[in-house]
Amino acid sequence: MKTKLEKKVVLVTGASKGIGAGIAKEMGKAGAQVIVNYATSKKDADAVVQDIMQTGGNAIAIQGDISKQSEVQHLFEETIKAFGKVDVVVNNAGSYEFALLEAVTEASFKRTFELNVFGILLTSKEALRLFGPDGGSIINISSFAGTRPEPYSVVYAASKGAVDSITYALSQELGPKNIRVNSIRPGGVMTEGVAKLGFEEDSAAFKAIVERSALGRMAKPSDIGAMAVFLASDEAKIITGQTIEVSGGFK
Repeated sequence: MKTKLEKKVVLVTGASKGIGAGIAKEMGKAGAQVIVNYATSKKDADAVVQDIMQTGGNAIAIQGDISKQSEVQHLFEETIKAFGKVDVVVNNAGSYEFALLEAVTEASFKRTFELNVFGILLTSKEALRLFGPDGGSIINISSFAGTRPEPYSVVYAASKGAVDSITYALSQELGPKNIRVNSIRPGGVMTEGVAKLGFEEDSAAFKAIVERSALGRMAKPSDIGAMAVFLASDEAKIITGQTIEVSGGFK
């Protein structure tokens, strides 16, 4: 097991599957103690914990809907009880919905922005309160949709554009406290959710995504996780306010 993140406590929101699970596993491999946050998928979160433990890491699963302040506070309280501190927060939890403009409703807008945007503010606020004198690292998971949105993604794209803005604004506000804030912008990533949308490896939809990548492949959750490990580590101690695309040259 690597020791790049040894003695660091890392909280990953929305880590029961997909990109979040990939990030949590890479953090564990790098030596971090990992909090696998989930909203409803306890079975999946427990499986991620088990995977981390089997590779020599240390992890626990903690439930919490990050769009709700009371649950975010509980999530951090349980983190402190378990590990005594928190050094890194990865804001991965989010939702996506693709629909025509005519189908956008007040409820769908609120659902997306409460989780994708307000949730980041809630977790960052708690992290600020609990980071130690050495500061910490906040890593937000953005999306290429924030700057190059696809049709029918107006609300989702707007929420991810907000994530990029939050990243830069907080990097400036929290820099004097030695808290670094960066974001990772994935392109096409092969996850369980993507597969359910019909993106099997032999499908036309999958091949169309691959053709948009300069490297000729879709990213894996572990690719996003590797960048998150770097941003969480002391190797990135001078890096803040950056949005780094991890997409294989997706266009």
